[in-house]
Amino acid sequence: MDVTRSLARQSLLVAAVAAVLDGTQMVMCGAFGLAPVAATILTVATVAADLALAAPAATAAAVAVAQVVVKVSVALFAHHYGITARVFDVGFLVAGYQAGAWLSGVVSVLTVALLAGGALTVNVMAAMAGVNNNPVRLAIAALGAGVVPWLVGRYTAARGAYIAELEQRERLRRQEQRAALDRALADEREAIARDLHDVISHHVSAIGIHAGVARMALSRTDTEAAARSVHAVESSSRAAMVDLRRQLDLLHGRDDDGQRQPGLADIDDLVQRVRDAGLTVRVQVTGEAPVLPESLDVMLYRVVQELLTNALRHGGDPADLEIAYRPGLVEVHEANPIAAHPPTGDVHRGLDGIRRRVELFDGTLDYGPNPSGTHWAIRVSVPIGAA
Repeated sequence: MDVTRSLARQSLLVAAVAAVLDGTQMVMCGAFGLAPVAATILTVATVAADLALAAPAATAAAVAVAQVVVKVSVALFAHHYGITARVFDVGFLVAGYQAGAWLSGVVSVLTVALLAGGALTVNVMAAMAGVNNNPVRLAIAALGAGVVPWLVGRYTAARGAYIAELEQRERLRRQEQRAALDRALADEREAIARDLHDVISHHVSAIGIHAGVARMALSRTDTEAAARSVHAVESSSRAAMVDLRRQLDLLHGRDDDGQRQPGLADIDDLVQRVRDAGLTVRVQVTGEAPVLPESLDVMLYRVVQELLTNALRHGGDPADLEIAYRPGLVEVHEANPIAAHPPTGDVHRGLDGIRRRVELFDGTLDYGPNPSGTHWAIRVSVPIGAA
């Protein structure tokens, strides 16, 4: 609204200045001393045509026609009464500019032809009065008064459209950058949620199982078994705090203590904690372990952690874990008997997290029961070069 009002005020100012200048020239040329009535009519018409310059852009063609009519009428009046004083045509020039800037297509071409014809007519009348009878100068004057303002208007409009397009592109670029940043933040939040899910689910599951074992041992007054379970609860709690602290350090960008994220080299500790929780895990590693990129190494560790946690919570005993290092490829395969109770929603959430992790590295995930329906198997395959 502020820009629209500013443009309207500027348009009124241009029209008022043109009306004042053209009206003053009509008064100063001596026309009122020769024919007061006709001079008054022409002056009023000139001022009205100039004030019409403040009208909306849709009237630009009509305003240009009015300017041509007034300009030719003034020229006929001057020719009839022998007035040689040249009158400024400010409104005529502004109308030509507006026609070039606001009109397009056939209407714009016809308007500029009319403007050039009007300017040529006026100059021919001046030549007939002996003011300027050089044909070249007549043509130059016609082009200067009728065509040049139109060309300037066309250039200004085209330049404005080009600048507006650049500004629009810049706005779109910034919007795309903001959208990309939002997507990156969403992906980061999702990755953090997956890590926290893996850490908390694994350790809390182990703590819950050990706590249940300790409760049953105490009910049987088996203090030794209860002590082992309570000790396992304590160890799992400490391990959970270490993992959570590591995640928080990563979120805050701190790595002061030099602790690294866990990788496949820490699988033995992970398997031992699952075994302490009561699940038999048989591990087989084939191939020579290459030096993996840290991001891929952490991802594979989290995948194995989620697989063993699901087997501990929802599967049967034992669980078979195989890690195979092949040329340019790492495969993780886990299988365990299907428990009597169907999996809960946590399993599907964990599988979805695994899929998202694997897809980031152009890997594949296959899972489901075996043909006999007795075991649940999951196979993860990730190319090393994708990291």
